[in-house]
Amino acid sequence: MKLIPIETGNLKLDGGAMFGVVPKVLWQKLYPADENNLCNWAMRCLLVVDGDRRILIDNGIGNKQDENWLKHYYLNGDATLESSLAEAGFKPEDITDMIITHMHFDHCGGSVNYTADKSGFELAFPNATYWTSKQQFEWATHPNRREEASFLKENILPIQESGHLKLIEEEGEYIPNITFKLYNGHTDGQLIPHINYNGKTVVFMADLMPSSAHIPMPWIMAYDTRPLETLKDKERFYAEALANDYVLFLEHDLYNEACTLQDTPKGVRLKAQGKLSEILTD
Repeated sequence: MKLIPIETGNLKLDGGAMFGVVPKVLWQKLYPADENNLCNWAMRCLLVVDGDRRILIDNGIGNKQDENWLKHYYLNGDATLESSLAEAGFKPEDITDMIITHMHFDHCGGSVNYTADKSGFELAFPNATYWTSKQQFEWATHPNRREEASFLKENILPIQESGHLKLIEEEGEYIPNITFKLYNGHTDGQLIPHINYNGKTVVFMADLMPSSAHIPMPWIMAYDTRPLETLKDKERFYAEALANDYVLFLEHDLYNEACTLQDTPKGVRLKAQGKLSEILTD
């Protein structure tokens, strides 16, 4: 098995939104903001190559939105989904499984492309099975007013219409060596893949813990629909992570691909962080 980080570019989001009730005087020490209070965040995906399966987890913001929409997010960085896949030696057609942790635009926008004449939509990964949870799909297609702007129909409905979508309802190993687990605090039915890699468990954290700066229990995004449920999610997950020495792959952390945790008298804290390859060889 190979694990290959796939960078798709960065976006900027308000620091207060990303850190919720935590005062800026605390979070800016770990994650600096610019003069407009915007922090720069990665949209980092993960390619799992295991035998004849090439499994991509999340796919970034995509390229379907117009400049007027994109200007709110200050996209930056040289990497794209396509260029990073090519650098790894793969084409979109090579992907056999596309796991979508949840259907917010910055996680699944690359799932679907315009057709060549822009008259309709087509799958970006035409040979892939697309996986997400039934809970998330129903949540995304019948959104609440608070999350509505994050669920874009053009990112979601063409997948269902293609016949390539598989919805899971319960936790389990749906792909060999990858177990799907479900969490509900950020958005209902967020699917968090746990990867069995050479005897270690690598967890794709998505928005359960977007960066290593979010490790302390109360450091929860204002975007989370049910922050008290997120507290329960984190507590449940941390107990497993500490007991089993999980390696956490970070989707949004601009500075680090992965980290590990340790228990301290002040609660769960950072143990190590850096490149995924470095953390796996420590």
